[in-house]
Amino acid sequence: MIKEYRTIKEINGPLMMIQDVEGVTYDELAELELPNGEIRHCKVLEVSGNTAVVQLFENSAGINLAQSKVRFLGHPMELAVSGDMLGRVFNGMGEPIDGGPAILAEKRLDINGLPMNPAARDYPNEFIQTGISAIDGLNTLVRGQKLPIFSCSGLPHANLAAQIARQAKVLGDEEANFAVVFAAIGITFEESEFFVNEFRRTGAIDRTVLFTNLANNPAVERISTPRMALTAAEYLAFEKDMHVLVILTDITNYAEALREVSAARKEVPGRRGYPGYLYTDLAQMYERAGRRKGKKGSITMIPILTMPEDDKTHPIPDLTGYITEGQIILSRDLYRKGVNPPIDVLPSLSRLKDKGIGEGKTREDHSGTLNQLFAAYSTGKDAKELATILGESALSPTDLLYAKFADEFEKRYVSQGPEENRSIIETLDIGWDLLSILPETELKRIKPEHIEKYLPKKED
Repeated sequence: MIKEYRTIKEINGPLMMIQDVEGVTYDELAELELPNGEIRHCKVLEVSGNTAVVQLFENSAGINLAQSKVRFLGHPMELAVSGDMLGRVFNGMGEPIDGGPAILAEKRLDINGLPMNPAARDYPNEFIQTGISAIDGLNTLVRGQKLPIFSCSGLPHANLAAQIARQAKVLGDEEANFAVVFAAIGITFEESEFFVNEFRRTGAIDRTVLFTNLANNPAVERISTPRMALTAAEYLAFEKDMHVLVILTDITNYAEALREVSAARKEVPGRRGYPGYLYTDLAQMYERAGRRKGKKGSITMIPILTMPEDDKTHPIPDLTGYITEGQIILSRDLYRKGVNPPIDVLPSLSRLKDKGIGEGKTREDHSGTLNQLFAAYSTGKDAKELATILGESALSPTDLLYAKFADEFEKRYVSQGPEENRSIIETLDIGWDLLSILPETELKRIKPEHIEKYLPKKED
């Protein structure tokens, strides 16, 4: 039986303290009824003895403490899930906002799911093609991996996220078995419209579940949005046997919402004012992705975050890097040069790339060309820096070729149009074409038989 309480003691911003409660649990949902019959929603943040602290989803204006009443609903926030979710747009509370009918739920799932048990994890080892050369060729995404994108304010990470969502697929599997769950966290209305219209324009909406939380929505909704997305992904992956790619943008807005709630609760702040449990909170979220033994489906995650002040050591990218298996870093310098997407391949890293490439997955020459391209680009950048200091006359003929290689690599390999979807074979062939700029004696990281087979022959 649901009890009603008229024992609201105080309201402080979005927080409300209720006394003399019984049987209330952490994360439980509640309803606040105002004297005029208006209903507002909230959830329990803390329980101490017979006192509960709840946070309102809507604003706290106009609440009469003596005449308002609170009902605790006996369950946490839940998401209605069904196979019909594909092609639909929801808000951060899991309610449809695309004008379509409500979801006929096959079941209702608690959004506060658990991280995957390490003993139940299966090892990620299958290649996912994003159609973007700098990712597929050099920092390969593997099914079940968590590979974040570290961006900076003003860089086109939204376009990159939309392009990956449109183009990503598991090679050799039926396309109908692949789905994208896209969560936009704390974005503007214009950005939200961009994502929705982009997916509809290209037809990608048919295999996508889209959750959008706007910047003017309450902080507590921002915290629930990625959990809604992951709950939908878990259902599609482990109950419908689908390969699901989860894209979360922007994790920085999520962490700011955590800081806002923490400050309202008067908790002792940690680094840069973020709560001390930021690492735990992010880990609980990220570790819901992966492959599970005995299940055909999988969840691959690409969290996108903007680094405050372009600082890689900021707590959000720093802690994310500890939890995930690598990072893709976007560069402001490359963006200024007109390279798009401006992926800086040298500091970027996919720790599982060697598990998803090679014969039977991509092509037998992938590993060698990958290492050779990295090495040649690094040498080329060093040669360009030396030319800036000493002048081109100080460079040897080979150094000049490496400098030319670095320029061509950025123009032809890293840079590609937002509509250009390259297969992994096209990416590898572009790599070989670029390596033909260098003398064959410089290709020391590739097997001779691969050089013989794939290196374009120079005309005399």
